[in-house]
Amino acid sequence: MDSLAVSIVNGAIVANLRLRYALKLALIFALFQGIMPVLGYVAGNNLRYYIEHYAHWVAFALLLGIGGKMIWESLRIGNYSNHCPLEKSQQVQSLKRLCLLGFATSIDAMAIGVTFSLLGLSLLLPVMIIGVITFIFSLTGVYIGNKFGFFNERYIEFTGGVILVLIGVSILI
Repeated sequence: MDSLAVSIVNGAIVANLRLRYALKLALIFALFQGIMPVLGYVAGNNLRYYIEHYAHWVAFALLLGIGGKMIWESLRIGNYSNHCPLEKSQQVQSLKRLCLLGFATSIDAMAIGVTFSLLGLSLLLPVMIIGVITFIFSLTGVYIGNKFGFFNERYIEFTGGVILVLIGVSILI
């Protein structure tokens, strides 16, 4: 659901949405959601203490940083946003930013892998299901955000930043 929310926000602030970008975002989010439980599984009991106690802080810090930057940029956009929507759209679409968002929204999935490891359960089917569902939700979210959200970049970016910060706070809680 975190990936869906972030996908909607990304779709809302991307001008001239292309299928390639939507597929890239969905694939990155699905890969991170699928890889993190595997990393947690591998870590198992040995790193359980560290993962449980710090994963939420890392996710919170990343989402707070990205969300805070979005809020700050939305306040900076002011009246000139109409003159540079494509420049902003390209910043949003950067691979680095998408990977940071993918990581931040999936780090809590590492605990799922640890749990599966402790219970001795197979991870293959759950990881495939998680990846496919995340891909579908993220792809759908980008298009929902783009269809219904690209009417005022300043407010969409501000709202998106607030959503990311709130997701971070919910992970921390």
